[in-house]
Amino acid sequence: MSRKQKLLGDLQDTRLMYLKAALFLLAGSVAGMALLLESPNWQTGFLLAVRVWSFCRLYYFMFYVVEKYADSGYRFAGIFDFLTYLLRKKRGQIPSKPGSSALSPAPRR
Repeated sequence: MSRKQKLLGDLQDTRLMYLKAALFLLAGSVAGMALLLESPNWQTGFLLAVRVWSFCRLYYFMFYVVEKYADSGYRFAGIFDFLTYLLRKKRGQIPSKPGSSALSPAPRR
């Protein structure tokens, strides 16, 4: 395995995973503060909060709800994989499983 493949592979070190999470938190916090400093009013703060909340819920839907309730047979590695899955499902390239819906929980393993 080349050095580039090792660098771009999946994170295996738990410390690096926490560092990555901390960097996402820092980047999001700095961006949010910059937006509020640029336009310091309640409307900007409210819209920013709604945006953050909405994207968190979308992320939860894509990577938890779909896997646990709608289609337990598929695992997604990222947003691109989820969008590819949706396109393939729309085209009929992924068969629907009987009893698979957002209202029926996935069978326990």
